[in-house]
Amino acid sequence: MDVAIGTSERGGTFHSQGAAIAALAEEEGVFGTMRLLATETASVGNAELLEEGRIAFGFLAANWIGRAARGEAPFSRPLGLRVAAPANSGPMFFVARADRGLRGVEDVAGRRVCVGPEGSGMAQHAAAIFGVLGIAPDAFEAVHLNFADGARALAEGKIDVQFQCPIPNAAMTGLAEAADVRVLDYPPGALDRLRAAVPVYREAAVAAGAFRGHDRDSAQIGVLNLIAAHRDTPHEAAAALAGLMWRARDALARRNPLFAGLGELFEPLREEGAAGLEFDGVALHPGAAEAYRRCGLIAR
Repeated sequence: MDVAIGTSERGGTFHSQGAAIAALAEEEGVFGTMRLLATETASVGNAELLEEGRIAFGFLAANWIGRAARGEAPFSRPLGLRVAAPANSGPMFFVARADRGLRGVEDVAGRRVCVGPEGSGMAQHAAAIFGVLGIAPDAFEAVHLNFADGARALAEGKIDVQFQCPIPNAAMTGLAEAADVRVLDYPPGALDRLRAAVPVYREAAVAAGAFRGHDRDSAQIGVLNLIAAHRDTPHEAAAALAGLMWRARDALARRNPLFAGLGELFEPLREEGAAGLEFDGVALHPGAAEAYRRCGLIAR
């Protein structure tokens, strides 16, 4: 059985996670092949590829899956998405050149801020965050670059701030080695307001020592990322992927630290059954649910 999985730009977090899954699946003979598709707009692009039948699985941030299923902007029609497995949960954060004098997210006014490719999930996250904080779209200059190009532009001083995805990722590691940077903090109460406004956001932090020059824990917004399937994804394929993600949770973390804590993300299944991995009205794929029953995560 050959399958394709939609990831992100090459070198992005989803792409590196997809590569780890594909390598392990090949070693264990779970699929004949697992082909990785790089997608510049990640969550949005993967949702569309699932609907078109070009991939069996795709990485999506949890805040996108319900919007895609309902056909809300930027999607033009409802998409038949289902949840297959959790992927990871980690911080999203704004990072600035240390010589720019910025300390808080509210300091982006009048600055050049890379928010990710136009139409991407990161750009939408940034818009949501700025909206809650009351930072108008015209208060700063939005720059639309992918992670690698954005990090290079920040290191070269061509922009002032970059919106970064969960770490570790190659772009952030390279940026911290190339330039002195500072993670921007949120004003008092802002993180509580953000979590209230966007319920899928979680508590997260960029830990001290996460990369060169970062010497303190910095509270940030966390996002849960999922591996989505489509209602037409074959039952046996969804079951195989779900079973692999649970069975190989520790092996995946050894291959890619973005998977650290993966086992904890399955725990809601024990108390809530299949509803534990339903997000914003999007159900668990029946094949995945069967796999989790076989694993003992869902009571029969």
